[in-house]
Amino acid sequence: MSDMQLAATILEQLGGNRFIVMTGARDFLGAFNALTFRIPTSPRNRANAVRITLDPSDTYSVEFMTVRRNHVATVGPIYAGIYGDALPDLFTRVTGLETSLGTLGRTVDVRI
Repeated sequence: MSDMQLAATILEQLGGNRFIVMTGARDFLGAFNALTFRIPTSPRNRANAVRITLDPSDTYSVEFMTVRRNHVATVGPIYAGIYGDALPDLFTRVTGLETSLGTLGRTVDVRI
């Protein structure tokens, strides 16, 4: 898998374009096994950058960082063993930024 394929997969697991619009994420950088991007400063932990790394166990490690103007990064909380479907919930829980509009208060009518 190329750098861009892995980065695209991680972004899709976060919610794709909806994630970008809802969070204001920008400056995406794909690497060998990771996706790094900037976010508006988190109201909960002052993080303004995130790195999501694919681990050998096929789970992710998520690092929330604060990057200053002089490009010095302070690494905040790191969460390991995160499955792809849990990335949006973890992101919202840690940063306070919503990743989608959800159901907009609508209830789902399930008929069997």
